[in-house]
Amino acid sequence: MSADSVKGPVLALREAIVARLAGDEALVGLLGGKRLYDEPPRGIGGVYAVLSDTRSRDWSTGSDSGCEQDFAISVWAHAGGARSALLAAARIEALLHDTPLTLDGHRLVNLRVTSAETRRDERANRSRTVLRLRAVTEAVADNSSGN
Repeated sequence: MSADSVKGPVLALREAIVARLAGDEALVGLLGGKRLYDEPPRGIGGVYAVLSDTRSRDWSTGSDSGCEQDFAISVWAHAGGARSALLAAARIEALLHDTPLTLDGHRLVNLRVTSAETRRDERANRSRTVLRLRAVTEAVADNSSGN
């Protein structure tokens, strides 16, 4: 396995989350498409979700390599769309809270939604619901070499 094919825990978790969310027809319907982004898109209308910055910390034990991650998913909606953002955020929470996801090169120990907050951004004329999440992952040992 090349070093380029090894994913860190943040990227592995992010990819599993995007796959889980993009594969849910109910959420795709609430967002009006597979509108999940790493960066806030310019000039977009309607409802969409953005995976926010991640803070990760070492969560290793004496025998296992681990990572604790705190991150957020923000659901944005155009003016008057606070209800749409809340519905999409509720669906995201239902899809992710305590859900066992398969990660590339890592094992998800737990994934929890720890809080939710709704705000109006008057300057951008949008509503935003922010879900804050916490995950703990462990690296999976590569036993393909036979060692």
